[in-house]
Amino acid sequence: MKKFGFKHTLLAAGVFSLLVVGLSLAVAQEYTSVREVRQDATLSRDFNLQGEYLAEAGDAKFGMQLIADGGGKFRYVVYRGGLPGAGWNTGDFRSLGTAAVDGDNGLTFKTANIFINGNERAIDNAPEQKVTWKSEQPQRQGQAGGQGGGQRPQGQPGAAFGAFGPRIVLEGFKMRDTEVTFTKTQRRSETLGARAPEGAVVIFDGTNVDMFEPGAKINEAPAPQGGQGGGNRPQGQGQGQRPAGFGNTLWAEATAKPFEQKPYTLHVEFMLSYMPTARGQARSNSGVYIDEAYECQVLDSFGLELANNECGGFYQIAAPSINVCFPPLTWQTYDFDVTPPKYDADGKKVANAKITVKHNGVVIHDNITLPRETPGRKPEANEKRGVYLQGHGNKVQYRNIWLKYND
Repeated sequence: MKKFGFKHTLLAAGVFSLLVVGLSLAVAQEYTSVREVRQDATLSRDFNLQGEYLAEAGDAKFGMQLIADGGGKFRYVVYRGGLPGAGWNTGDFRSLGTAAVDGDNGLTFKTANIFINGNERAIDNAPEQKVTWKSEQPQRQGQAGGQGGGQRPQGQPGAAFGAFGPRIVLEGFKMRDTEVTFTKTQRRSETLGARAPEGAVVIFDGTNVDMFEPGAKINEAPAPQGGQGGGNRPQGQGQGQRPAGFGNTLWAEATAKPFEQKPYTLHVEFMLSYMPTARGQARSNSGVYIDEAYECQVLDSFGLELANNECGGFYQIAAPSINVCFPPLTWQTYDFDVTPPKYDADGKKVANAKITVKHNGVVIHDNITLPRETPGRKPEANEKRGVYLQGHGNKVQYRNIWLKYND
């Protein structure tokens, strides 16, 4: 049985009983754009509060990930040193617990566990602490999906920070006896919007699905409003007329036409749906099946434990070395360096596949061996294949997919 989110100690202190969690797998609402989220005030508030935060106390730095669970309920993780992949490394000190909206501009936090040198310790009877939040409205950045502006209800975070909501400040959070202020931040993968290099094969650029087997479907971007288009502009793209296909995405459940059986680099960008009441494998699930055989998991694993069935993992083979999953409705990147398996003249495998994976620009697998296929698609075989973007019942979106052979 696949695990559901945090370890049992945190689930016991969580929002829902196991029965409610089980029900949520079938009925959880899925939101594929910020526009959809903005239609409901409570949903929008929780979405804006969710995300990554940074704080400093003297020479010490801290990161926080606040994970929305629906209805004003959250889980949180505080990292000493910064955020995962940006100051904090797997095994460093962290604390985690639950949080809940308290009044118009308050959040009540309660610690459940701490991890020191990789060892877990439960915190019994931890006192609750109330933190005040406020929203700062920076100059509009023009990010995708922002609906900002306009009057909003009292205590409701605004939307003037584009798709990521306003810049939230959490005041009064105590780290032992030190009071710190956490400020919301938005990270961007260093390879987001990377253009296909000379000689690369463009698999999807938003214009068509010619490089896919029948059945692949485009999600067309909504018409621009006031001259401001949707979607993020690729690196180096000017502010003039939008190119064909700009802002269009590809729905999960698509199979690319076969590649050559030789080493290659594959760039893929994906966006997870926002599903705050879903849990575990039902929370925006997809997968990138290299050669239709080896699945690199795509899942809303924001703030969760490392596992081979979480985002970036190869199921039953290898967990990522660090969890650098961004919050849902944020564009993320995978960059794969693939060495396919080798076969002799009789079709017998003589060398396993190897792969290096960068997730949001951070190496999470370094030239690891893939000794066999992962479940869910096809077995290894001595034949040309493409990449399969698994549907798994969720509406994960993809864009800017290209491949470069490493001759």
